[in-house]
Amino acid sequence: MITQKSINEISYTIIGCAIEVHKHLGPGLLESVYESCLIDEMRISGLNVKSQIHVPVLYKGKDLGGTLKLDILVNDLVIVEEKAVEQMIPLFRAQLLSYLKLTGKPKGLLINFHCENIKEHLVSLVTDEFAKLPKV
Repeated sequence: MITQKSINEISYTIIGCAIEVHKHLGPGLLESVYESCLIDEMRISGLNVKSQIHVPVLYKGKDLGGTLKLDILVNDLVIVEEKAVEQMIPLFRAQLLSYLKLTGKPKGLLINFHCENIKEHLVSLVTDEFAKLPKV
């Protein structure tokens, strides 16, 4: 059964994997490098990972042909958007919120690898879908 606790445990594992990648590579590389390494690390940790997922843009229940591409989907529950930027801007958070809304997924993580400390720059977002799940 999917619970808030199980999703938070998945998120904890994802963050641990991101920290491991950052520990080995440090800041300053391209986003695509971090993505490849993060995917590999998450798979080693036993997570089910899909990358570069096309998400249809639905308007009033109609698919009008537009698509967006989210970076990583973990265990079909947690969206991970990774960045390698000097400064996080509100647009990145809005992008993750849009992906969560369009997919109906309960949780998203925004991770910036171009920093000294991953945890200090991490953004974790939950949706109403997360709130509806049992806690334990």
